[in-house]
Amino acid sequence: MKNRISALITLMFFAGFSFAQKIDQQFFNQADAFFKEEVKNGLLNYTDLKDNASLKSLIKTVENADLSGASDATKKAFYINAYNLHVINAATAAYPINSVQSIPGFFDRKRVRVGAKSFTLNNLEKQFLLKPYGDARLHFVLVCGALGCPPITDFAYVPEKLDQQLDQQTRLALNNPDFLKVDGDNVGLSQIFKWYTGDFGGSKNSIIAFINQYREDKIATSAKVSYYNYDWTLNDLATASTDAGQPMGEKTNASRYIVSSTIPKGSFELKIFNNLYTQRTGRDGLLTDRSTFFTTNVSLLYGLTNRFNIGFNSRYRRVRNELLPSSAFSVLGNSKGATSTRQGLTGFGPQIRYAPVERWSNFSIQSSFFFAIGEDLTGNSTEPFIDWDGATWWTQIFNDFSIGNSFSLFTEIDFLIEDIGKSSEGRINRISTPVILIFSYNPDNKTTIYTLGGYSPFWQSEFDYFAQAGVGAKYQFTPNIELELLYTGFTNQFLQDNDGRAATYNIGFRFNL
Repeated sequence: MKNRISALITLMFFAGFSFAQKIDQQFFNQADAFFKEEVKNGLLNYTDLKDNASLKSLIKTVENADLSGASDATKKAFYINAYNLHVINAATAAYPINSVQSIPGFFDRKRVRVGAKSFTLNNLEKQFLLKPYGDARLHFVLVCGALGCPPITDFAYVPEKLDQQLDQQTRLALNNPDFLKVDGDNVGLSQIFKWYTGDFGGSKNSIIAFINQYREDKIATSAKVSYYNYDWTLNDLATASTDAGQPMGEKTNASRYIVSSTIPKGSFELKIFNNLYTQRTGRDGLLTDRSTFFTTNVSLLYGLTNRFNIGFNSRYRRVRNELLPSSAFSVLGNSKGATSTRQGLTGFGPQIRYAPVERWSNFSIQSSFFFAIGEDLTGNSTEPFIDWDGATWWTQIFNDFSIGNSFSLFTEIDFLIEDIGKSSEGRINRISTPVILIFSYNPDNKTTIYTLGGYSPFWQSEFDYFAQAGVGAKYQFTPNIELELLYTGFTNQFLQDNDGRAATYNIGFRFNL
């Protein structure tokens, strides 16, 4: 029995190591052939890479690499190629995307395998390249899947020519007017020099000294240094070719967060959107009454695949009716001074988002179903209307169009059925088809300023509608955290018949997890 166990352990030991692959010239030759075939002017065709056998084979070799006995030059060249291949492979797996920044934790949470061990891309870069070698030239050969970083080369890095290759790519980057922007005494530097200041000596003078080692036109130490916005646009041949001739670091529009996109496989998106609608009505030109609805919608989506997301949606409401003068925001306080108030969770249900056309990454369909929660939501003799008694089915069709480098147009067409299964005499299920247009300006890749217009007809026995127009702004504190503010003016037939005024105040939060 002991002999059998020993034999089994020995067999397992050798079987485990049979998968390990020595890193030799064959790996570098295969990597070189891959980069020569797939890289075009520093760009990649990610659609073609989806089923690329050579990429899959290289990734498998990296995952099972055995570097025992390898020289320092071999290890250094291997880890450069391994990092670049893993970035390409991870972006390909999530494609179609506009930026690797839209993938939560792309660099600092998602893990890749190298030599049968698991690391984040940041760990791989720092622990196996930057820390052991202390070579600032590495920043000009490690790719990040974006137009803002130095371009991918159409060759692999190899041990016998590594020092020459590092010098060559550093020199190319630092003499490229799109990467190093010199205008008289003003010098625009890539954020790379800001993020990794320590690698370049830790001061402005040391950064300039490093640059001048490789630059033909030297920069004066008295030059005024600034850092331009990093362009996180995916280095995708299909997308970047439409922006030919545009300078690096300025395609802010392409790197923005796209509302209409599905979220990548394996990631979560949490949205909390608060809407405060308030209306004042009266008679004979005198406003006397205020009704206010405060609604919090919480939605959580999970990327089942890159094109199909599932999750849930919930709706919480507070209602307050009172006499004027009063504040729209009193609905958030207690019931003192109100003629009637009400609050509670009124709806909960599943939600899906689907991108039906793979190449149209900014086109999607979202569908939500709310089951009504609570009794007499439409109101009774003692409590006001807070929601519909029946279920709600809400389908939204999103599309987003980029207009140049800084503008975009978002369109939304909805099909909304409310109060399903609760029709009564004289009333049918409430059906509407809202249309929303949003025109946006992106002064940088974190900020969006927009104008909104919307119109919604209600298809019922007595035709009704509402219309709204407003302005809003969004700010991305990080690629995974966003704040949105919106104000709209609002009107409908009821308000016009009762000398009414109405507006909405909105604040929203988005978290990618």
